[in-house]
Amino acid sequence: MHVDLDYFYAQCEENRNPDIRGKPVVVCVYSGRTEESGVVSTANYPARKYGVKAGIPITRAKKLLESVNTTFLPMNRPLYEQVSDRIMEILRSYADSFEKMGIDEGYLDISTKTSGDFKRAETLAVDVKQDILAKEQITCSIGIAPNKLVAKIASDVRKPNGLTIVRPEHVGSFLEQMPVSKIPGVGRKAEDKLTQIHVETILQLLTVNPSILVETFGKSLGTYLVRAARGEDDDPVKERDQPTQLSRIATLKQNTREHPDIQPVLDELTKSVTNKLKEKNMKCKSIAIIAILTDLSTHTKSKTLEAPTSDATVLKQNANELMAQFLESSPSAIIRRAGVRLSDLSMPAGQTDISKFLTA
Repeated sequence: MHVDLDYFYAQCEENRNPDIRGKPVVVCVYSGRTEESGVVSTANYPARKYGVKAGIPITRAKKLLESVNTTFLPMNRPLYEQVSDRIMEILRSYADSFEKMGIDEGYLDISTKTSGDFKRAETLAVDVKQDILAKEQITCSIGIAPNKLVAKIASDVRKPNGLTIVRPEHVGSFLEQMPVSKIPGVGRKAEDKLTQIHVETILQLLTVNPSILVETFGKSLGTYLVRAARGEDDDPVKERDQPTQLSRIATLKQNTREHPDIQPVLDELTKSVTNKLKEKNMKCKSIAIIAILTDLSTHTKSKTLEAPTSDATVLKQNANELMAQFLESSPSAIIRRAGVRLSDLSMPAGQTDISKFLTA
């Protein structure tokens, strides 16, 4: 079972202010440069009807919705995380094993709870939806299938508040007419490459010689595409109780390469991510800075620390040293966005070593 919380951030805002429910709601990431600079994080379905979607500039969203009474709101991450944590515990209670994939989605292995019966799985899914709605006033869309890949694709078919079940014998017919962009992990670049070899649907992908896909995309992605087209996935649902890295990133108020202009933002980001680290009772052994330049290229510079730490002062100092080194090594770099990433995380002795977990 793949559970995807519908337009999650906007639903949280609707619950906080019921007066805006049913009207267009757009949750934004404001850059702080001007009153309207930034991008859309998510939008509810009344806003999506006007073409508003995640990633478009706020100015564009406002133009699309200029004739409609719309609520534009900044992200309230602490609120969303609190609601998400409670919902994830609800999902975990229904699963043989549970895998959180992000703030608004997760996988449930329900093989034992349903004895492998898809009819019982349908009943369980209805119970999950009703439970989340009753306790958190949040709707979700659910996909049920023989594996994670197909379940994720299925959860996107009937949104919002949908339920799609794909039995083993129907996997092929379910997938074949779908565009290749529906395959998880197939982004714009991969889609463009597939278009160049005349592949637009999963059925067409099935007809491509596997060696051509490997030659075009490399062994890892090429092999994945071959198996995905067949609806094959043997990746188990596995607990990811703790992340293996934490990061924060923000847009600078103006493009710059002057360290004094960047430092206050870097310090605030480091403080924020360190607080998250302490909240999880963890320490990090590696720190990196992220620099997104005016040409939108992304650069990182990292360092392994002498000992694991969660000391904000130590991490701020290292973050600023790394940024200074990056600026010195890249004399033409003009930075638009800056970020901090903590990795190689560990917990105090006696607790579970998280090295077995994949990157969250």
